Amino acid sequence: MNMRVFYKGLLSLLGFFSVQKKAESEVNIASWGTAVQSTTFYGLNHDWSAQNALDGLNNICTRTEEQSDPWWKLDLKKTYSVNRVTITNRLICCVNWIDGAEIRIGNDSSDVFSNPVCAVVSSIPAGATYSFSCPGMEGRYVIVNIPGTSKTVTFCEVAVYVIFPGNLATGRTVIQSSTDGYWFAHQAIDFNPGFTNSWSACSSTDIQTNPWWRVDLGYIYRVSRVVITNIPDCCPERINGTEIRIGNSLENNGNNNPTCAVISSLPAGVSSTYTCNNMEGRYVNLFIPGNSRILTLCEVEVYEEVSNLERSLAHDESSPLMKQGASRPERIQHKSTTNCFDAVTLHEVFVEEALPPCLLGGNARLPVFVEEALPPLPTRRKRPITRANKLEHKVEKEEEREEVVEQEEGVK
Repeated sequence: MNMRVFYKGLLSLLGFFSVQKKAESEVNIASWGTAVQSTTFYGLNHDWSAQNALDGLNNICTRTEEQSDPWWKLDLKKTYSVNRVTITNRLICCVNWIDGAEIRIGNDSSDVFSNPVCAVVSSIPAGATYSFSCPGMEGRYVIVNIPGTSKTVTFCEVAVYVIFPGNLATGRTVIQSSTDGYWFAHQAIDFNPGFTNSWSACSSTDIQTNPWWRVDLGYIYRVSRVVITNIPDCCPERINGTEIRIGNSLENNGNNNPTCAVISSLPAGVSSTYTCNNMEGRYVNLFIPGNSRILTLCEVEVYEEVSNLERSLAHDESSPLMKQGASRPERIQHKSTTNCFDAVTLHEVFVEEALPPCLLGGNARLPVFVEEALPPLPTRRKRPITRANKLEHKVEKEEEREEVVEQEEGVK
């Protein structure tokens, strides 16, 4: 195998880790919004309000009056790309009332029937939850309506699932200089932008000198951009002057690391992207210098750029790693002193090949990756030495020698 094949395999491996480290997260965002319905049924000593479908309780339901073309509508407060919608039917009574319901997703609030249809509900058994796929449909509003006369919309739960790709901050360790009440640091990485009940979806420090918030990404990454979402209601001006810092030092709680950007101002509830040009770092800090300041954040997203080549090779079935079943390496260890790999055990496709200087302890640079301890691959079996094997090996060597000669003659 020549070095071209080796490098293709290595790129495939690097692309694999890029994809693995930035796995997508599917999140139910229904409770982030508010619901209304065409009418509300009052009776049977129950509350049948539209918001009941978002409370997580399968025994408290929503219900309209009997009418023509009844509907239920969820306002997500901003446009999302919806992956799927689930509906939980009532457990007792009237389970067939959901039959024929249309699930719509779009941006028209006034004419709900003009929004595109994701799916039509044929039926849902009593108390069951059915999932309806809507991959890539974009909209701020999710509508459940039943066309026709003398109809009633009633069900117990609706969930709306959105896929959030590649946020490096997801699930990481976060800390802030102080905490105001229930405004915990981790709420800035929970995907929820805080359009309803910001106190349970956003982070905030107390009033203090030089407040800060920090996420530990766990490993060194090349950060291409950071996205910040400001609080949607009170005091959006608090974020003015916030510095985004990225680096590997915890000196002064990480606030001395290089600056990516400074937030001059950000309107209430708005998300803004700040380009960091592949700054390297393990820690991302949000820091406001000054006295009597409060740092409030509703969402912090951190992204690393992935090249099209890495992304395509990570799914390339013709790649040596993928083709020969080596979807994972046994071990890759990041050498922090030289920003290179100091120990590599790869699939047998790389065995007995000349490795680049970086992999032999040189100072050449490769993309920053991390230590991974993965299940070992099957042990390579040595072929028994036979006369046929020796002959085959001799022929291969002769062919390689002939190729070298031909290349040298071509150069001359």
